[in-house]
Amino acid sequence: MNILVTGAKGFVGRNLVSQLHNIQAGKAKNEVLSEDLKVYEFDIDSDPAELEIYCKNADFVFNLAGVNRPKEQTEFMEGNFGFASILLTTLKKYNNTCPVMISSSIQATQNNPYGESKRAGENLMFEYSRETGAKVLVYRFPNIFGKWCRPHYNSAVATFCHNIAHDLPIQVNDPAVVLNLVYVDDVVKELLAALSGKENRKGNYCEVSTVYPVALGSIVELLYSFKESRNTLNVPHVGDAFTKKLYSTYLSYLPKDKFGYPLKMNVDPRGSFTEIIRTRDQGQFSVNVSKPHITKGNHWHHTKNEKFMVVSGKGVIRFRNMNEEQGEVIEYYVSGDRMEVIDIPTGYTHHIENLGDTDMVTFMWCNECFDPQNPDTFFEKV
Repeated sequence: MNILVTGAKGFVGRNLVSQLHNIQAGKAKNEVLSEDLKVYEFDIDSDPAELEIYCKNADFVFNLAGVNRPKEQTEFMEGNFGFASILLTTLKKYNNTCPVMISSSIQATQNNPYGESKRAGENLMFEYSRETGAKVLVYRFPNIFGKWCRPHYNSAVATFCHNIAHDLPIQVNDPAVVLNLVYVDDVVKELLAALSGKENRKGNYCEVSTVYPVALGSIVELLYSFKESRNTLNVPHVGDAFTKKLYSTYLSYLPKDKFGYPLKMNVDPRGSFTEIIRTRDQGQFSVNVSKPHITKGNHWHHTKNEKFMVVSGKGVIRFRNMNEEQGEVIEYYVSGDRMEVIDIPTGYTHHIENLGDTDMVTFMWCNECFDPQNPDTFFEKV
């Protein structure tokens, strides 16, 4: 299958093309496409002669070319209507009636230069369909957010992500304004579905099924919480789909020298304990380092429970049931050579001993974040 993507170097174009290449390389699957597909990439700096070849051979066209922030208002019509006209004329030249998708905007209903140019492009597509019988798919996209979107161009989300990640100020005129947002991966998923005739069509138009109406102030609040999470270790609530997608977007704007951040290591002669992540409702994650032949623990919990996994070194975890007067000592030998999770049940005093001559590293999960006002930890030797 030969797929032509115009505007291939733009925001949506790059995301779509990258996924098509993943399918082409066998790194992703699609029920219609196989590894023998060809992707024709065309953009503003491409040789016009290439468009002739691509329009002659294409089996599907994604027209993502367009203008959002031109220097002159006349460029709106040239970029959003003019190129679409050239594209359709070239397809007709070769009697190619393959399906054609066009990227429009919800602003096509507005009487401004941008909206008028988008509406003109839509009407051109509908007329082309009536004339040739070709299937056309017109998408009136709302605000799209995600990786690779250019800041300070036409996306408030991209600008906010960039500025907050780079310690730059942002301007919010009205935090109550609601943006209707779609995530770029959801857009790509919809476009790939359209290849098999499974587009989400509503009358004459097609749309992405998942739209997030979010107040501008809420977006900014989330973005600042993402930034602060490096200090608090509280990871975002990724169980919420929008929060997860916005966090992924924010991380893509981090400065190249700021991917890493330090953690507080609680160090003593026995080794160290370092908290990695805190969650709102899924507990906390930590790394414990025990020096050779050191024993840590000798305590028990009422409600707090943990999971231990030794990833380096060797040792033993011992337990004794606090509900038994002469409780037996239970032993579990652990090693980084065999990944095994050991549950630490409530009501059992426990400790972990390093049996080796090197540091033992243990990855730990606890069902609740540590609360110094209610530690639920009681000293008792095993």
